Amino acid sequence: MLEKTFYKSLLSHSFNIPVKVVFWDGKSVVYGDGEPEVTITFKEKIPIREVTRNASIALGEAYMDGKIEIDGSIQKLITSAYESAGSFMRNSKFRKFLPKQGHSEKESETDVQSHYDVGNDFYKLWLDDTLTYSCAYFEGGNRNDLTKAQKDKVHHILKKLDPQPGKKLLDIGCGWGTLMLTAAKSYGLKVTGVTLSEEQFRFVQKKIEDEDLQDVAEVRLVDYRELGDEKWDYITSVGMFEHVGKENLGLYFQDIYKYLTNDGVALIHGITRQQGGAFNGWINKYIFPGGYVPGLGEMVDHIVENHMQIADMEMLRRHYQRTLEIWDMNFNAHRSQIEDMMGERFTRMWDLYLQACAASFESGNIDVIQYLMTKGASGKNLPMTREYMYKESNK
Repeated sequence: MLEKTFYKSLLSHSFNIPVKVVFWDGKSVVYGDGEPEVTITFKEKIPIREVTRNASIALGEAYMDGKIEIDGSIQKLITSAYESAGSFMRNSKFRKFLPKQGHSEKESETDVQSHYDVGNDFYKLWLDDTLTYSCAYFEGGNRNDLTKAQKDKVHHILKKLDPQPGKKLLDIGCGWGTLMLTAAKSYGLKVTGVTLSEEQFRFVQKKIEDEDLQDVAEVRLVDYRELGDEKWDYITSVGMFEHVGKENLGLYFQDIYKYLTNDGVALIHGITRQQGGAFNGWINKYIFPGGYVPGLGEMVDHIVENHMQIADMEMLRRHYQRTLEIWDMNFNAHRSQIEDMMGERFTRMWDLYLQACAASFESGNIDVIQYLMTKGASGKNLPMTREYMYKESNK
């Protein structure tokens, strides 16, 4: 009885759409007016102490284990929870416990490998043809062609640098190499990519050899903090700073400053929260160990404190929402195959992760921002207007 009273109170102001909740005893309640758009079924009680310790972990684990079933869109359900002022999703008292984090070089290596070394075969099932695992850029009315949108994103980033052929580019957290190799082939740059993922390193190394790019491209399996005194004219880093940890964020920008030549240009692209920095207990425990989403003010402070100037900022929140929606659609198109490869619990976990992230972007709980910055007077060597960023490139 106590558990049901607790859950009825917890859920009564948590959604801005009509939601039906079926409890473990078979009785149900509808919150909101009209036909329920989503039904939540509790197969068994989730202990109150677990929810009050950290709601995202307790309820996320319950869904992974099949103790909770959701009939309808998980994305729509979580979006409505983020948009409701009285929701437990926005109440800090349900986020008291967070998994312990560390960001030494060894810990960072372990964290990255735990996520990205799940296996290239897994990612190939639901990413696009370029194997790009970051926010796409949907331009010209495109809403569905993810491969085109990922290629357009790469060119959008590179064009912002106003790159000059023959100069050097460093890509921190190079992933499967699409950006760095495009910079070499389409913009005439000499490129260096760094990653901590052995799977990604081997993949990019093979692409460099297969495409005979050894004279202009290299990939290193190394922590970005260990690059010594080398300098690059341009630096890109996409979806990387979310992994460095709150305590290392200033040092991350310090290193970017150190690796840039005088008047060098950097484009840093990553998830940022306009309302301030945040952790998510469930995502930190199961998806991105060591992850931290910094606040917008925090990012700007670190950039300025490290003697760089912001030349441009662009918010791409809706682009990441759409990217995640396509990823999840692709993921579920191969769901039975993924279950065979990884097991049911893993599959439920990743489906929840992709839809929850899409909801977080849809609701404005998080954003993704591109920061264009310079070492030296802001934009001194860049064109005076943004027009150059949208000119046709040699795609």
